[in-house]
Amino acid sequence: MQKFFLAPSILSADFARLGEDTKKVIDAGSDLIHFDVMDNHYVPNLTMGPMILQSLRNYNITVPIDVHLMIKPVDNLIPLFAKAGATFITFHPEATLHVERTLNLIKEHGCKAGLALNPATPLNVLDYVLEKLDLILLMSVNPGFSNQTFLPSTFNKIREVKKIIDSNFLDILLEVDGGIKLENIAEIACSGANVFVIGSGLFKYSNYELIIKKIRIELNQSYSRFVH
Repeated sequence: MQKFFLAPSILSADFARLGEDTKKVIDAGSDLIHFDVMDNHYVPNLTMGPMILQSLRNYNITVPIDVHLMIKPVDNLIPLFAKAGATFITFHPEATLHVERTLNLIKEHGCKAGLALNPATPLNVLDYVLEKLDLILLMSVNPGFSNQTFLPSTFNKIREVKKIIDSNFLDILLEVDGGIKLENIAEIACSGANVFVIGSGLFKYSNYELIIKKIRIELNQSYSRFVH
């Protein structure tokens, strides 16, 4: 059966209890943590840096952490996030002059490399770097804020990227971020995604375990519909 990965975005967590809230969503059944880094330059918001990531590791958060860099430029901060405990480091191609060089830098520091594509970013950016990628992140909103509405045009983009991955026989995670919730996650999965970034669609509930259980049921049912 298809393996689906839930990646709560702690941008929507309770920052006064960040370690505790992060541990709660992991204990409730999450697979990894999505760590949104914004610089009030590439995107209109300012969020977390390497010290907070290191604090989560010190709090005994051991699951993989995908550090999503919505910053420009990116290269100077990659070593710092790698040292702080990143598992994946994902960046936007518009934020660097040399995409391949930045991917190599991530790998050199022992992390898996991801490329994030905004809603208007064309897919041809993947043409010459596909084999260097461990993860492709498709933004289903324009980045910068949590609690936005999923853009329906993303469905076609997911299907197109899934076809690219499969036709090249590559083992690349296909992640989607923005506006994901219980009501639409099945359709997103059926389009080809296997990693789901969930922010307010999870953290707005008091019972994380219950909502994650419902999400898992939706994902398993979507897989059954997809294969049959």
